[in-house]
Amino acid sequence: MKIEEQKETGAAFMSANKVNEGVVELPEGIQYLVLKEGAGAQPLVTDKVKAHYKGTLLDGKEFDNSFKRGQPFSAPLRSLIKGWQIALPLMKEGSHWRLWIPSDLAYGDRGAGSDIPGGASLVFEVELLSII
Repeated sequence: MKIEEQKETGAAFMSANKVNEGVVELPEGIQYLVLKEGAGAQPLVTDKVKAHYKGTLLDGKEFDNSFKRGQPFSAPLRSLIKGWQIALPLMKEGSHWRLWIPSDLAYGDRGAGSDIPGGASLVFEVELLSII
């Protein structure tokens, strides 16, 4: 699928998805669904976080899954895609959310490796374990 087709598919999906029960859309266009609300602190964009995640394309094709590896990742929030920099500070430690991130807040037109095509909107399940 070409970049423009990916973007159109993503825009159509996001438009339909935002009316689903429980889905919240942020002003930047990111959508999220709270699967489990945590009770801990909320990270700042300047913090380093430890989290588990599963990443898929809109069609469900998985491109990464730290849950399966049994190995959460740790990284400075500023080093992650823009969509995570916007959404994760809204999460409390212990929260588990599903995020739908438009292409321009993910990997944009360049994509990432062979698994994430340019223009793709992405779906992540994120469990924020802790602020480091």
